[in-house]
Amino acid sequence: MRGVLIIILSSVFFIYSATAQQTTITGQVRSDIGEPVPYAVVTVKNTKRSVSTDANGNYSIKASIGEILTITSVGYKPTETNVSGNITNILMEKSIMDLGNVMVGSRSVRRSSTETAAPVDIIPISRVMNQLGQVDINQILQFVAPSFNSNKQTGADGADHVDPATLRGLGPDQTLVLINGKRRYQSSLVNLYGTRGRGNTGTDLNTIPAASIERIEILRDGASAQYGSDAIAGVINIVMKSTVKQLTANVMAGQYMTGYGSSLNSPDGKILPKTNDGKQVNANVNYGFPVANGGFVNVTGDIYAKEKTRRPNNITAKYPDEYRKGFGDLSATNGSLYFNSAFPGKGKTTLYSFGGFNLRKGDAYAYTRDAGEGRNVTAIYPNGFNPHIKSTITDGSLSLGVRTSLGQWKADFNGTFGTNRFHYNVDSSLNASLEAASPTKFDAGGFQLSQYVASANFTRSFSNIGSGFNLAFGAEFRSEQYKIFAGEEKSYKTYGPVIFSIDSNGTGGVDTSYRPGGAQGFPGFRPSDVTNNSRTNVGGYIDAELDITKEFLLTGAIRVENYSDFGFTHNYKLSTRYKITPKIMWRASASTGFRAPSLPQINFSSTFTDVVAGNIIDKVIASNTSNIARQVGIPSLKQERSVNLSTGFTAKPKNLTITVDGYYVKIKDRIVLTGTFYDDDDKIGNILKSLNVSGAQFFTNAVNTHTIGLDVIATYGHKLGNGRINVTIAGNFNKMKIDAVNTTPLLKGKESTYFGTRDSAFLVASAPAHKINLSLDYEVNKWNFLLRFNKFAGVKLINYHEEPELYVDNYAGKMTTDISIGYKISKSVQLTVGGTNILDVYPTRQDQGWTEAAGMWDAVQMGFGGAFYFARVGFKL
Repeated sequence: MRGVLIIILSSVFFIYSATAQQTTITGQVRSDIGEPVPYAVVTVKNTKRSVSTDANGNYSIKASIGEILTITSVGYKPTETNVSGNITNILMEKSIMDLGNVMVGSRSVRRSSTETAAPVDIIPISRVMNQLGQVDINQILQFVAPSFNSNKQTGADGADHVDPATLRGLGPDQTLVLINGKRRYQSSLVNLYGTRGRGNTGTDLNTIPAASIERIEILRDGASAQYGSDAIAGVINIVMKSTVKQLTANVMAGQYMTGYGSSLNSPDGKILPKTNDGKQVNANVNYGFPVANGGFVNVTGDIYAKEKTRRPNNITAKYPDEYRKGFGDLSATNGSLYFNSAFPGKGKTTLYSFGGFNLRKGDAYAYTRDAGEGRNVTAIYPNGFNPHIKSTITDGSLSLGVRTSLGQWKADFNGTFGTNRFHYNVDSSLNASLEAASPTKFDAGGFQLSQYVASANFTRSFSNIGSGFNLAFGAEFRSEQYKIFAGEEKSYKTYGPVIFSIDSNGTGGVDTSYRPGGAQGFPGFRPSDVTNNSRTNVGGYIDAELDITKEFLLTGAIRVENYSDFGFTHNYKLSTRYKITPKIMWRASASTGFRAPSLPQINFSSTFTDVVAGNIIDKVIASNTSNIARQVGIPSLKQERSVNLSTGFTAKPKNLTITVDGYYVKIKDRIVLTGTFYDDDDKIGNILKSLNVSGAQFFTNAVNTHTIGLDVIATYGHKLGNGRINVTIAGNFNKMKIDAVNTTPLLKGKESTYFGTRDSAFLVASAPAHKINLSLDYEVNKWNFLLRFNKFAGVKLINYHEEPELYVDNYAGKMTTDISIGYKISKSVQLTVGGTNILDVYPTRQDQGWTEAAGMWDAVQMGFGGAFYFARVGFKL
């Protein structure tokens, strides 16, 4: 008994002594090049004591001399260091292999990208920018994220100016975008003509300058239960820079140099004309100002200008070049000013704010009007003309919030406002019904979407439940407004009749007829199109993560929302992760999802005039709330609904990380834009005639689809000579099938018009069946070398040809090659030169008389720009 008492007293004394030896350890976490590492997680090994560094990389934690600190952060290798004194500074080595803590997909700060229950890609944008010629977010992600797809459009009206993008081949509006974890508003544009995602709205990622971004996190899993509407395909979270006392600047110049090797891509052996065009210049600067208590204000300015590209379409010699003189990318100037800031107060409260402003002016060619056709006036354009569709897009946002602690709960209260305005002007055009009196420039009107979100979010970790339990809940109020504003009268009106002499002598009477009215290229919005609509919704969620054991994680989320225009919806998500070994992990998830119809889909309308048998007749894209839609039986739009299933594994053998994730996404009631129903239709023709409408299209919940796919990512790093090589292979394999086209009862049997084979082919071709990237990145001394191969599967589209054996355009699988070489001229200056698609690969050539874009290629796979070469100078002071 006496011996037992001695042991107990000795143990108590030992525990007391160890506890008494704990002291406050402070220090700073910096990168191996001296940059502060903000929001890194510092943990005392084998304990539950953990803190995060502040915006300047500073930390403070209770620990004893001799204990070990472990530090993790996104983009850096995990680091361990012994506590040797009250001040312990830490250096972390940058890495693209191990991807630290994430903000999206898990509300627990303890997770890393390979430990979450759902797949997350983390892309260090600043590093990617230094190696590539792309400067806009869509094109950067197109070539580094295999499940992401975006192409430049041409001849697609507004979509020429706002690139539509997809994740896992789903709709542009089925991916939710966040900035610093807060919901981003969508573009006011709804895609209509000649583009993927027609009938959809999406988020304009290119309004956000890449130079303002620290990293992009892509959650490749359905997340409506966690984040709300639009997250059917996944979530893209953009994390802005928070560095201080560091000036970074970049200047990039480049251009397309195509036609030097294009015979390799031509089945008839004809070489594309050598062309140097599409010059691009980008300049940006970023600097962070420190403020009191470790806060910061980080500011980015960015300017980007690009010239048009023009690609030939007369090589087959079947059609003259005049058929589409202006086939190619638009010219544009894009300017941005963005900021990110945090202002810590006394205690545990921090005020924060971020946002910015973007102005873009674009100029795109519409289809050519030949000299002799009725849409031309030879007194103005003797040789015909190419109308220019010009845009002025203004985009602004502001987010204000406060993070604090309420007892043991962490709280985040936020309000975010954003607006996107798209204004059309038409130049080098005319209103043919005005004859020689027509102006050549028109204000065509436009549209605007605004959004305000107020949210409150609470989270708490419980270390005494299982091996750790994290609970989060919150509420959100969202208000949206959409409006269309009219253009000037001459941009949409048909004047007349025009009086013509019957014979050349001016005798024998006169003939009267109507010429096409409105601005050629893009008729303006008319007063009957004007609308100003709004809606609100209120939502709430609960999100829980339980580490049942250190190996077994179980998560769940439930979300309810109520919309003022279509009502109530609820969604759930369950996911799990199990560590089979310390190096191998299995994960799976199941969820339901939804996407609310966007306000543009509900309220967009456009009217243009046609002349039939001497009568002026309107053709319309009718709003879902219009009398026309109700007369022909088109129902009110409702939410799209989805079921998402996924499973996969991660493995981390020495120097190698592998993730494999399979997925199944079933979507019901997808919103699409129908084909055109004309007034000779045997079902609704008489209704259209009674409304003086010759043709009409409608937005409707018409299509059910399911998608099966696989994401595979493998990264390997190893010392090679005096340097280090990183090899990454990333692939997405994707197959979508249309299960049903659901017409209204009145239009039963009209599936071929409601959503026909052409529309179906465009929907299925939202992503190639596979896209694989292989990157080899080698750093040695002051040099950096990048070699990347991009493999795109084949694509099939349906063209306008009337003969069945000729109406399929087969685009064969293609591979492009990118290369860059970087050299550190000094500690502060780096020069990079390189090229994308250096072998000048194009999609398979088609007959331009029948394609959607009236050129030799549609906007598929790698696009039709050809080889692009660039030089970039980066400064860091």
